[in-house]
Amino acid sequence: MYEPIRTKSVHSMAEQDFPHRSREEELDIRLAGHLTALLTTLDELRALTPSGALDDAADRLAEQVARLRGGDFPLRAQPSGGDRGRVPSLHRRAHMLAGNALVVANSRSDKAAAALAAELLRLHDDAGKLATA
Repeated sequence: MYEPIRTKSVHSMAEQDFPHRSREEELDIRLAGHLTALLTTLDELRALTPSGALDDAADRLAEQVARLRGGDFPLRAQPSGGDRGRVPSLHRRAHMLAGNALVVANSRSDKAAAALAAELLRLHDDAGKLATA
């Protein structure tokens, strides 16, 4: 009564043609993204409040991103500088990004990135409290 389907579904065809990444590769990409966003935020903070601790953290972040990207260091934009009133919100953003990076680093068992993210989480939590006080 009905003619049998002779062709494969478009969904099964797409699955075969689409290159899939492993879970580890996906986590590497996600962690590198969080660390790059954190680096950009740190560069903004460094422009507004120069600090040796922030300089050191930014250098270590760039090294971690390069490690995750197979040696490619992240491009770094010139910070916009401007209003020092943005400092508390930048610390909150850096705190959030460090927390995200810590979660992903722990899920991929990356001890170096997790330690750096935890350190930056504490740094920006303390700095954020001081900036709003």
